[in-house]
Amino acid sequence: MRGGNVAVVGGSIAGCAAALAVLRGGADEVTVYERAAGDLADRGVGLAMHNSRYAELESAGYVDAGMAWVQLVRRRWYVRDRSAASPLGREIAVMPFPFRTYNWGPLWRELRGRLPGDVDFRAGVTVRAVRPGDGGVEVRTEAGSTRHDLVVGADGYRSVVRAARFGDVRPAYAGYLAWRGAFPEARLDDPELWADDDCVYAVFPGGHVIIYRIPDGAGGHRVNWVLYTAPPPGLDLGLGLDLRLTGPTSLPPGGLTQALAAHLGYVADELLPPYWGALLRETAPDELLLQPMYDFTAPRCTADRVLLVGDAAAVARPHTGAGAVKALQDATVLESALTSADTWTDALAAYDADRTVSGRSMVDLGRRLGGALVQATPDWRAMDQSAMETWWKQADGTGAFGGRELKR
Repeated sequence: MRGGNVAVVGGSIAGCAAALAVLRGGADEVTVYERAAGDLADRGVGLAMHNSRYAELESAGYVDAGMAWVQLVRRRWYVRDRSAASPLGREIAVMPFPFRTYNWGPLWRELRGRLPGDVDFRAGVTVRAVRPGDGGVEVRTEAGSTRHDLVVGADGYRSVVRAARFGDVRPAYAGYLAWRGAFPEARLDDPELWADDDCVYAVFPGGHVIIYRIPDGAGGHRVNWVLYTAPPPGLDLGLGLDLRLTGPTSLPPGGLTQALAAHLGYVADELLPPYWGALLRETAPDELLLQPMYDFTAPRCTADRVLLVGDAAAVARPHTGAGAVKALQDATVLESALTSADTWTDALAAYDADRTVSGRSMVDLGRRLGGALVQATPDWRAMDQSAMETWWKQADGTGAFGGRELKR
């Protein structure tokens, strides 16, 4: 199968990878619709990629060593303990952690730069509706409508493309939140206490914070952290969490309410070891964002020449360590399906058979890890190396943390 006019709705990491996939799969024309008008490279949160998944994606041609990264080697688990001699807290376990970390913005810039000039990348264009019909799909924007042989939905958890075929799919709020922050490493106190290749899990009853370094896009590092915990009962979050009515809602940088900021301060000062609590306190208000945790998966990844990738198809809680990996794997499988199939129908069926199962398994893993790390945490202070290793094997289950192996 060669040729065709393909639209990709969404121009983030998933969308750029999907555009590369359909080009390599033989599409004649590719149009990318991205609703954001600004430079997506300004986004500075971190993401991590397991070394084994990186090797697979490098072999497939979607990532390479030219994309700036920081190599992590181990994960250290800490708890607050007033008797601990170190401000880092009491270390309860050390585990291998073979992950590369990336900065979302520079990684997006690299993928965007790999799209050839004949790809029509339309920034600042919002897709209002997607309507499948006989032999194609209509994409409607404020400027009018165009017809495509295939539409790829890479437009995230609020996907217009998913709504066109699976409008009854609604994310389910998990009952807790993720605070995210990142700031220049130069602002870090006593950086020598924390090795560059360490990922930190600082744990407390009802939650944890993950901390690691990421590239800053200019040859240096930023400190990246994500804190997971449930808000106190009755706290006015300023968020519409009835997802049946509003859909998922997050607060952008600088949007934290006073009540949420106060709770974050309580966790930093009272629940975390001093060093890590102070690290959170170093984050400026305009460097903080907040996301309610939710998850869902569409019943299928394809329908009527509409295909879903990344968060448009399935959102797994970030505990899986595989959000960006899944999106890039989706692109890899899409390319393979297009190059090996004789018809659009066959290509969509091959893609769906692989990615629907993978998406469901990662959503299940995210729920299991969310339960173990936030919703039903163990007595961390009673844990030691042996107990932590046993506990983690049970929490991870199938060993899919960091992403499932990509079938070739």
